[in-house]
Amino acid sequence: MIYADPVAPELASGKFYDRLGLPFYLSPDKLAGDFAPVRFERELRWFQDYCRGGAVLDVGCSTGGFLFQLKARFPGDFTVTGTDVAGAALDYAESRGIEVIREPFLDFDFRNRRFDAVTFWAVVEHLIQPKSFLAKASSILKLRGHCFILVPNMKSLAVRLLGARYRYIMPDHVNYFTAGTLRRFAATEPAFEVVRLGQSHFNPLVILKDFRRNQERVADPERARLLNRTTAFKQHPLLKPAKWLYNGVERLLAAMGLADNLVIVLRKKF
Repeated sequence: MIYADPVAPELASGKFYDRLGLPFYLSPDKLAGDFAPVRFERELRWFQDYCRGGAVLDVGCSTGGFLFQLKARFPGDFTVTGTDVAGAALDYAESRGIEVIREPFLDFDFRNRRFDAVTFWAVVEHLIQPKSFLAKASSILKLRGHCFILVPNMKSLAVRLLGARYRYIMPDHVNYFTAGTLRRFAATEPAFEVVRLGQSHFNPLVILKDFRRNQERVADPERARLLNRTTAFKQHPLLKPAKWLYNGVERLLAAMGLADNLVIVLRKKF
């Protein structure tokens, strides 16, 4: 596992993400991408393989896109709750019918409340206390409940080709994982067993863009625009043949250990 040391105080406190609320999380491009039907299609497939109903907590829910899709696609099957440190993003999630918790996850007292699933979609790489988050997730899960974690893959094709130029090697990512270190991280919580470890996602447009860039960090609006454009391509009816080819390339890269993200599914065994 690779981690940043030291970590900027505003990242450790969460102020950095709260400040991003209006200019980034609530920008038109970011919202359009987050709430597009295809945005969480991979995460939803993984999720549905192990959880078909019940109470779900999304840690780092941002504007609530994943929970919104879960409710919209499977009406009546789930009760959903999100927690985050970005107040403006939580305001938006609440406006879309998502129950939100406005206290930091580690500080909030869930009392006797228990969940069938806890999700960390692109969150653990931002945490300075990832083991504490994992332990807390275990403590609020029901027996045989599942924890889902998605993080960037440090052995992806993008990282191998771009190195430090890759846009997701950034100051607010303070942890980086390979498949092996993610499995070892999961093993630090004895109540969990690994039921699946795999890979997903591939964005060739990011690789092409980052080959040509020379600035230290890709501006947040630019990141949002590119992801929104990628989402639009996936939904365009005339591009279905290209999407089939893209899906095949993504599956091949995942089989070779080169996809953009790692996904691990954990089950609470006691």
